[in-house]
Amino acid sequence: MKPIRLLLVDDHALFRKGLARLLEQEQGFQVVGEAQDGSEALNKAKDLKPDLVLMDIHMPGSSGIQATRQIREVLPATKVVILTVSEEDKDLFEAIKYGAHGYLLKKVRPEALYETIRSVFRGEAAVSRATAAKILDEFARQARKPREENYEEKLSAREQEVLQLLTEGRPNKEIGNRLAIAENTVKNHLKNILGKLHLENRVQAATFALGKGIVPKKHDPE
Repeated sequence: MKPIRLLLVDDHALFRKGLARLLEQEQGFQVVGEAQDGSEALNKAKDLKPDLVLMDIHMPGSSGIQATRQIREVLPATKVVILTVSEEDKDLFEAIKYGAHGYLLKKVRPEALYETIRSVFRGEAAVSRATAAKILDEFARQARKPREENYEEKLSAREQEVLQLLTEGRPNKEIGNRLAIAENTVKNHLKNILGKLHLENRVQAATFALGKGIVPKKHDPE
C-alpha cells in the first residue's frame, strides 16, 4: 500500500523538521516537501501534488487560510488539515469555510495526529459536535440572513439518515452497517449530499446540517 504523501507548512523550521521526523517514523507516511508560508505552500503543492497538507495558519506573508483556499481550488483532490496553536473561533470558522478537512491544535498527541491524517485521507473525517458548535456560533456572529430554502426537500430520506449519522462522527463503514447498505453506497449518498447542498466536504456537511436544523442538535458531552 502506498504511503500518504504529506506537505508540511509552518514558518518555524525547527517545528517542521521535528514534525517531519515524527511522521517519517510512523509507517504509512511520506513527507514529500516543506514550506514556510502560504505562497510557498501553493507552489510546492502544485509541483508535488501531495495527498494531504498539514497547514499552519499565522505565517508571514500569505496566511494558511489563504493557502488553503488556493490549494483547494487548484488541487481539489488534495486534503488540507490545519495544525495550529490558534484556538480562536474565527480561525476555525475561516479554515472550514475555505475547505479544510480538519482542524488540530499543536498540543495534539502524535497518535491523534496520525489517526486524523489517516481518517481524512480515507475521506472519513467528521466534525465533532464541540467543533460544530464553535462554527455555528461564528455563523451567528456573521449576521447573515438565513436562506428560506427547505433543505430537507432537497435530500432523500436515505440521504437524511446518512447525514444524521455523519453529524455523529461515524465513518462510512459504520454508517453502512447501521443502515444495512454497502460502504460504496454510503460514499455515493455523501457525494449526492455534497452536490445538493453545494458543499465541499464532510466537515462542512455536518456543520451545515446542524446549523440549518436538517438534523437535530444534541449537547456534546465533551
